[in-house]
Amino acid sequence: MASEATEPEFVFPDVFSDPERDSFLYGTFPEGFVWSTATASYQIEGAWKEDGKGESNWDAFSHAPNHVKEQHNGDVACDSYHKYKEDVALMKAMGMKHYRFSISWPRILPNGTLSNVNEAGIAYYNNLINELRDNGISPMVTLFHWDLPQALQDVGGWANETVIEHFKDYAELCFQRFGDRVPLWITFNEPWVVSVLGYGLGIFAPGVKEIGTTVYKVSHNMLKAHAQAWHTYDEKYRKYQNGIIGITLNGDFAEPFDRNDPTSVEAADRYLHFHFGWFAHPIFVDGDYPNVMKMKIAEKSSAQGFKTSRLPQFTEAEKAFIKGTSDFFGLNAYTTQYAVASKDGGDSSEPSYFADSDVKNWHDETWPKSGSVWLRVVPWGLRRLLKWIHGQYKAPIYITENGVSTPDVYDLNDVLRQKYYRAYINEVLKAIKVDGVDVRGYTAWSLLDNFEWASGYTERFGLHYVDFNDPARRREAKKSADVYATIVANNGFVRN
Repeated sequence: MASEATEPEFVFPDVFSDPERDSFLYGTFPEGFVWSTATASYQIEGAWKEDGKGESNWDAFSHAPNHVKEQHNGDVACDSYHKYKEDVALMKAMGMKHYRFSISWPRILPNGTLSNVNEAGIAYYNNLINELRDNGISPMVTLFHWDLPQALQDVGGWANETVIEHFKDYAELCFQRFGDRVPLWITFNEPWVVSVLGYGLGIFAPGVKEIGTTVYKVSHNMLKAHAQAWHTYDEKYRKYQNGIIGITLNGDFAEPFDRNDPTSVEAADRYLHFHFGWFAHPIFVDGDYPNVMKMKIAEKSSAQGFKTSRLPQFTEAEKAFIKGTSDFFGLNAYTTQYAVASKDGGDSSEPSYFADSDVKNWHDETWPKSGSVWLRVVPWGLRRLLKWIHGQYKAPIYITENGVSTPDVYDLNDVLRQKYYRAYINEVLKAIKVDGVDVRGYTAWSLLDNFEWASGYTERFGLHYVDFNDPARRREAKKSADVYATIVANNGFVRN
């Protein structure tokens, strides 16, 4: 794999030292490759009830007891609502030409509908976009990164199909007010997380625990809302604004525990279809869910006494409307799992999305740990995931998040993160150069340490350290910011 006949170089030699799989590749990315870093509105903005902003479901969720570690919340977070110019300066210092951020729906539509448009919220995002552009940085804008107006949550949120039309209205308002300066839009960030963690396990907002039923209804509605936003942009704004619009999906790569065992190979593939395919197959393939999901969930629903499958059906018209509604595949990827076939509980057990797939998955204990229990460092998994997505969906790929957490300590020499970025980005280079995968961009998560959802401020993903005990929310660049900036400046990896 090494580009010259030299001794192989490994970023994690103690654990990943397969010469074919893990050796470092020197080289550069295609011309025009998009390098970015990212944040999300609720995680950094703060100003939770300033200037007319409405309450979000995450405001309500984090203010209730026992939802977030140490009772943390996003009321102030990184205070980026007031410090956005400082954040843009950090990006410029790193040589960034792109920035992915999200718009807070309740900041511009306090009750979620067009009956109350908050001009102060719109002014904030106009100011941010203009500041970025004045500094040579192109905005990549996510419409929904989990903070739903609480007024819509009060009537069921994503489980109520009336939200579909409200999302379309919200998206169109954003296209109208910001679209002349936004070349790339993302409708949803990680709908899997909203469904499974928010409405299934209940460990994220809104805290609903219906893992066998509501998860599928919520995803059904988000897919239809996504398609509405895409068609609105495509039909009314694209020809004037010349942007692209897509969706960002998340998931781990599933590695068969035994590649010589067909049941393990099938289980790993099934895992990927139940994670990515749930949303990607309707959008990129044929407007409908993967056959393996339809078959498995129908069988289990019948055995559990349901008259129809717990997985909703699309009409033929809805399939046609959903198919083809993404200009790219936005990918958030962090880690890898082993997978084997499993029949825990049998078909007639309690309804559960996790049981529906008949897959058991886990991390290898030898893989390097991070500051998050769900995240082990497995660089080669990203390359294999990119190859799988390319083979399944044939769409240009933008990596819209990739990064690693460390514990809540003051450590500017973040060695793990430095190595993580070098190793993972190198696997992206291999996917492009060796496997022929059409990857158009890479986004490092995250620009700043921030509010890490139910983990509060106990886990840090930032390229910049934020002192959350300082009212001024002082920012300091970590060594990983220099490492990433060097990769960006070189458009890849050059020998010293």
